[in-house]
Amino acid sequence: MGTSDEAAADDVDRLLGKLTPHARASLLSGATTWRTRAEPAVGLREMVLSDGPAGVRGESWDERHTSVLLPSATALAATWDEALVERLGGLLAAEARRKGADVLLAPTLNLHRSPLGGRHFECFSEDPCLTARIGAALIRGVQAHGVAATAKHYVANDSETDRLTVDVRVGERALREVYLAPFEAAVAAGVRLVMAGYNAVNGTTMTASGLLTDPLKSEWGFDGVVVSDWGAVRGTVDTARAGLDLAMPGPDGPWGEALARAVAEGEVPESAVADKARRVLRLAARVGALAGEHPPAVPRRGTREVRALARRAVTAGTVLLTNRGVLPLDPDHLGPGTSQEPPAPGALDRPGRGGGRESAGRVVQVSSGTPARAPAQGPPTLAVLGAHAARTRTQGGGSAGVFPQAEVSVLDGIRAALRGRARVVHVPGPRPEGPPPPLDADTCSDPRSGQPGVLLRVLDAAGRELYAERRSGGRLLEPRLVPGAHTVEISARLRPRTEGRWTLGVAGFGRMRLELDGRVLLDGEFPPLTDDPAVVHVHPPAQYATAELGVGQDALLLARRELAPGTGRATVVSAAPPAPDVAHALARAARAAREADAAVVVVGTTAHDECEGRDRTGLALGGAQDALVRAVAAANPRTVAVVNSGGPVEMPWRDEVGALLLAWFPGQEGGGGLADVLFGRAEPGGRLPTTWPAALADAPVTATAPSGGRLDYSEGVHVGHRAWLRERRTPAYWFGHGLGYTTWSYEELTAPPVAPAGEDLTVRVRLRNTGSRTGREVVQVYLARPQGRVAYPERWLAGYAPVHAGPGETVTATVRIPARALSHWSTGHGGWRTEPGPCEVLAGRSAGDLPLVADVEVAAGEADRTPGERSTP
Repeated sequence: MGTSDEAAADDVDRLLGKLTPHARASLLSGATTWRTRAEPAVGLREMVLSDGPAGVRGESWDERHTSVLLPSATALAATWDEALVERLGGLLAAEARRKGADVLLAPTLNLHRSPLGGRHFECFSEDPCLTARIGAALIRGVQAHGVAATAKHYVANDSETDRLTVDVRVGERALREVYLAPFEAAVAAGVRLVMAGYNAVNGTTMTASGLLTDPLKSEWGFDGVVVSDWGAVRGTVDTARAGLDLAMPGPDGPWGEALARAVAEGEVPESAVADKARRVLRLAARVGALAGEHPPAVPRRGTREVRALARRAVTAGTVLLTNRGVLPLDPDHLGPGTSQEPPAPGALDRPGRGGGRESAGRVVQVSSGTPARAPAQGPPTLAVLGAHAARTRTQGGGSAGVFPQAEVSVLDGIRAALRGRARVVHVPGPRPEGPPPPLDADTCSDPRSGQPGVLLRVLDAAGRELYAERRSGGRLLEPRLVPGAHTVEISARLRPRTEGRWTLGVAGFGRMRLELDGRVLLDGEFPPLTDDPAVVHVHPPAQYATAELGVGQDALLLARRELAPGTGRATVVSAAPPAPDVAHALARAARAAREADAAVVVVGTTAHDECEGRDRTGLALGGAQDALVRAVAAANPRTVAVVNSGGPVEMPWRDEVGALLLAWFPGQEGGGGLADVLFGRAEPGGRLPTTWPAALADAPVTATAPSGGRLDYSEGVHVGHRAWLRERRTPAYWFGHGLGYTTWSYEELTAPPVAPAGEDLTVRVRLRNTGSRTGREVVQVYLARPQGRVAYPERWLAGYAPVHAGPGETVTATVRIPARALSHWSTGHGGWRTEPGPCEVLAGRSAGDLPLVADVEVAAGEADRTPGERSTP
């Protein structure tokens, strides 16, 4: 410990000494939903915590308090670019400081164990190595500017079904090697907080788990604060005797005065509370929350710089899954842009080591051929199809949501890129399956002022107006409460553009009523069926009714919900016109594609598919969206399909399109970044952070629903691509897969003949850019130990490094393999062991395409000279 660290520790101990046991206990509960308690006696102000990770919302759910919205965590992991992610962490820190937040509740370090995980978009990857490295980069970026990051949700909190009560049963080795590994890396990166999840692990709820002490605090040396997930503390003594330090939210909860009494009565040791309070004071010192302390200055960024960085993140994470010579499009004639060299023989169907075949593994050169429409005078035409093109889903659903400063849809981005150069035609096609969207300023007006939006009123028990204000839309999660508030009322004047039977809804809990022009459509009592905060406060269930509306006939829609304890206050009013005839919508889309020089069709998931609080039930986009892609591809061979989702989806038409791009939830600059990729201004930089199945039935690990309250991780360490390899199954696209706008030849892998146990291993991979354009490649290195006594995965990611090279240039990637990658957790020894013997080092561009192999002999270390046991996975 350095002199400055010792001085800081002395200061914290001095302040701690001024506090009584009661005052120390008081520090350990929230003051409000998003604030910790102040203590004037030691100069401690409240600390503000804010949700993340794609943006910093601040303390309120209010669309007038906007935030910068970055791409989803899956998109950040798809960059495989730690330097860029670190810069994005700095941007989030600046946003936190702008919002007055000291702590960002990010990153999420849980894994993509099952493709059905409802919170996929908020987590980085299926792989512990990639998750650890990207997570650590984000932490470094956030904390470099005096804002504390939070590694969550510790641990094995990888699905949403029964998430408040599920007991995850996971073996010791899998826990150490897979699920704890990203958190260990976060601690090594200096993370300031770790959040304990709702779930239980091996019979004990995480807020009372011994895992909060060992390995987190003891073995890893974590000196920060362990904070509960919101509402996850259910008892006083068991959680206080464990390693939990801060119970959120406040002011009510199981700690507070109950904890002070437990200390006074000897049920909780004073020393335990003193350690917790010391950690809270240490956090305060680090974020500048103590008198005389100031956090470091955050570099000021202008709006243009912020938007440019967010747009750069879009291109870096966009994954080009397939390209049959269609991309990039030349914006002047919508034919192929910079030509690509043809693939090596068999490159589109080359075997991967032990993993089946990599589909579309190289860019293909094809002639531009005959355009889909007959040549005509005037500018070329691009058809942009799909509802997601105009209403691109920029973020996932749940507590991580923010209100973006601006959102650029795919259609907006394309129109801006082609302005003055080409004609853009948009046809929405069939409506995606899902519930009606909340009212927005495009569909209704405030009946009092006539301005776009809705009228929010809060009424007392007698129906008298306490206050009223115009809001921009019908999703109001936190209507402002005032003394005497009894009822929330939202009204709007609808302006139908489509006649027929509309679906109208109101979401919330308790007594609710929905009226149209004074006619009651529904009226009833709708009690909460769960206490899950994401459901109560963010996504309450909706009740629906239908009514006939005509074009040019405005209608007054009015919804009321009464406020009652335990029901929250979130109120959402929605409306949707009758769905268009699917066959007619498909015909219109196909006609637009046929008459265009090229087509871009955008499909994706909905808020009903990917959202906190529930897991997915399938991976299909729905028959209408699949039919849309097939109809467009059949009408125009120069069709680019863009998938707008946070996690895997089934794409049964993937071999029918000219090119296939994965856009994820791309954040506020999604449309501009996608346009950069489509028209060749930027290369698609993404590589898959998760293996994508062709069909859900193919995936080897899918279970998210507990049985008898338990969810067994019976697959052990075989998660993600490891499971696919063990089962000898072939996915649609392997972990690590992704194309650019050039081609690469892997030429040589150099590794030392001997790898001493306990030491890092450095290997070098030489490759050559065989295309006609400068490009970036992510060189991936995997390990395999087929002759080992231990039951290893067939192979596992051990390291990676990006390289850049111009056309014809040769470049060497230097990849460091940490000593831990050669080790396994020995349940017999209760520690890490490195088995001596032969080891294969494999290098390539994905888990299924590894053309280079080198043999290394792992030498025995001092701890590994005793005969090894057969360790189960």
